[in-house]
Amino acid sequence: MTTPLALAVDFGGTKVESALVASDGEVIEGSRHRAPTGRHATVSELETSVREVMTSALGALDGRSIVGVGIGCAGPIDRARGLVSPLNVPNWRDYDLRSFAASVLADAGVDAPVTLEMDGVAITMAEHWVGAAQGVDNVMGMVISTGIGGGLIVGGRVITGPTGNAGHIGHVEVADFQGEDTFGKATSLEAIASGPHTVAWARRRGFAGETGETLAAAYAAGDPIAREAIERTGHAVGQAIASATALLDLELVAIGGGFSQATPDLFDVINATIASHYFGFVRKVRVVPSGLSGEGPLIGAAALVHRAELLPPL
Repeated sequence: MTTPLALAVDFGGTKVESALVASDGEVIEGSRHRAPTGRHATVSELETSVREVMTSALGALDGRSIVGVGIGCAGPIDRARGLVSPLNVPNWRDYDLRSFAASVLADAGVDAPVTLEMDGVAITMAEHWVGAAQGVDNVMGMVISTGIGGGLIVGGRVITGPTGNAGHIGHVEVADFQGEDTFGKATSLEAIASGPHTVAWARRRGFAGETGETLAAAYAAGDPIAREAIERTGHAVGQAIASATALLDLELVAIGGGFSQATPDLFDVINATIASHYFGFVRKVRVVPSGLSGEGPLIGAAALVHRAELLPPL
């Protein structure tokens, strides 16, 4: 019997990807495609990229059909209306991505429902489904990369909030830290601890590199500025997670994204920060790396279809 397939779409600040994903979370070989997005991309260029990856992935169906399309998109979003306003893609504000994706399907002769949620929701569902949070029902998934995003499962149910933006951990404020101006909020976690903002902080102190990769390499080589920068990021992330746990009584936080892999020591700093909290129920939260590879965001987008029963109704 052929396994049901979902068309997964992951839209972020630097790229959009699409792939076919089976009902066991397997990304179908040869179906994964990527195209650029970015801060300076026009509406037309963004639409072209989304259309390109979706049609390329559909081209791998080989006579099979899909049961639905799941889209995880950087927020903020409006889940009821299917609109997106990705923070790092300024030319999309209240853009109707759900309807555009449906038009791509129609042009390809495909009839399937489209589900749109914030990317943090999608990645959290992926971790709960086949990743590091299997069997845990009070979970926050996080991504630390170009930006910082998150999603929540509480009591075994996905929490989206009425607009779809619950879990926006990157835009909580962190005490005693001052980051970069990110849309006027230099005290938010993302402004302090995202990959680019961590590098910017290090550069102001004399670090010569320009990317998270060079900062990670310098950290491994013992560079004192790089070490201070990544430790600062770990403390800020740990404070934010402790606050979220105090609010929601979380059991586990699974963190993915490129910058989260800068060094395993980052998790040591995060956990040490949480361990100093005065509440035992906060100290009990476990913070672990994502249990998924770089396919995690696509698996999460597919979970919006294959695990739709966890989502609240629109």
